Amino acid sequence: MGHEYTNTRIHEYTNTRIHEYTNARMEVLWALFVDTFDEIVTWRYDYPCRPQHGGTLSELSPGERKWTLGLFVLAGLLGVAYVAWLASGQPADEPTPEGTAVVPSATARPSRTPRPTSTPRPTRPPPVSPSPSPTAGPQRVGIVAGHWQSDSGAICPDGLQEVTINLDIASRVVAILQTQGYDAQLLAEFSDRLEGYKADAFVSIHTDSCDVPEASGFKVARVAASAIPTEEDRLVSCLIREYGRATGLRFHENSITFDMTDYHAFREIDPATPGAIVELGFMAADRQLLTERSDLVAQGIAQGILCFLTGR
Repeated sequence: MGHEYTNTRIHEYTNTRIHEYTNARMEVLWALFVDTFDEIVTWRYDYPCRPQHGGTLSELSPGERKWTLGLFVLAGLLGVAYVAWLASGQPADEPTPEGTAVVPSATARPSRTPRPTSTPRPTRPPPVSPSPSPTAGPQRVGIVAGHWQSDSGAICPDGLQEVTINLDIASRVVAILQTQGYDAQLLAEFSDRLEGYKADAFVSIHTDSCDVPEASGFKVARVAASAIPTEEDRLVSCLIREYGRATGLRFHENSITFDMTDYHAFREIDPATPGAIVELGFMAADRQLLTERSDLVAQGIAQGILCFLTGR
């Protein structure tokens, strides 16, 4: 649009100049033609040697006839030149200094020079960062409350039942681990979930009977035929150290029974799940600790599990 407008204005300006120039040339030639014709008329009527009666051209002398014919010829040539010039329709080109552009009239609007379009460059694809590996969820810990939802377990003469102590301690351990961000789960003795159960640690909580009133202390064991003996030995060691430190009870190493090393849940859970069984103490001699300091007992079990999970 800008280029069309500029060309139109330049064309109009050029035509105006041509018309002005043409009119000036016409005036000059016309004045020359009039002067010549006037000269002829003046000579014809005012020349000192012309006949006074104003006769025809044949009445002139030979010199006068030549002069008169010459003037008429000159006037005719000027007329022919004038007609030929008009037929051309254009004056001679006016030279312009090299590099000088024709300036349009002041009313012409300046055109905007279009910006050259740059060749688009191919863009580099953004660097692809490797997808982060899925964030592992919280570690899972299975805690079995011995005899819960199955039977009462051992019963003391005064009616204290083993399952009551087991459920209380197991529930507290689960709560402690959950507050630490672990996926701790409370399981019943013969829960259907035990079949193929997978976890980072598995602990079943039990309590010894009142049959030997003076007996005191705790026990920890793993399955005899372990598929992962190194891991399960480390879990057992952590439980022994942390529980003994928290409760002050001594470890009964030589009183581990077959029922502990062949505990039924060990045969049900996934073989790759590290497992252990704990006898918290004796319901007679250690009753006060087990029933009145249950928070301390639960802390000892929880710290033993954390020792294993964190590799302390």
